[in-house]
Amino acid sequence: MELVLENLACRRAGRIVFRGLDFRLAAGEAASLRGPNGVGKSTLLRVLAGLIPAAEGDARLGGISLARSRGAFQERVAYAGHLDAVKPALGVAENLAIWAGLHAADPSRVGAALERFGIAHIAGHPAAQCSAGQKRRLGLARLMVMDRPLWLLDEPTVSLDAAASALVAELVREHCAGGGMALIATHIDLGLGGGPVLGMAPFAEAAETGGADPFLEGAW
Repeated sequence: MELVLENLACRRAGRIVFRGLDFRLAAGEAASLRGPNGVGKSTLLRVLAGLIPAAEGDARLGGISLARSRGAFQERVAYAGHLDAVKPALGVAENLAIWAGLHAADPSRVGAALERFGIAHIAGHPAAQCSAGQKRRLGLARLMVMDRPLWLLDEPTVSLDAAASALVAELVREHCAGGGMALIATHIDLGLGGGPVLGMAPFAEAAETGGADPFLEGAW
């Protein structure tokens, strides 16, 4: 399996965020997504997660086109963004069990994920009582519940201590060793070795306006 970006572009609120992105990520590889703040790293991950439409170009994952088969593409992607997608009124284990149910995952994965992320001892606690780091670990535990080949991680170590950050890197290595792949936006070295790097720079025509915005025009 391979992730292929071809001439990918995104326009938001009439402004080109990035354009002309070409990149390839093979099975077994973890790539770092690098660039200064505001360059569009999070936007790119959201495009690949199927949450924002591309303005130009396409992405293919295992031959499946994001432009033509968004649903099928999304079924191969696990996305962990800035928000942890944690329901505060539900218990820690309940949050993870809901995700397992949504993705028809083996329920036994819930307990294993809680143990691996060191939050099994608070499984029955309301998520609202969790610290920022615990909520982050709960959000990332979804990766172990969902069986998806491509992981899209946006600053996954935010709010995590050194041990939990090392665990994230360990899980990424295990995922890739099993034939998965990961694209990770991060400003720090996760210690994943010499994987590919997708560098993004500020778009030279960032002030460009005009043109069709598929999101604003209701085509999405």
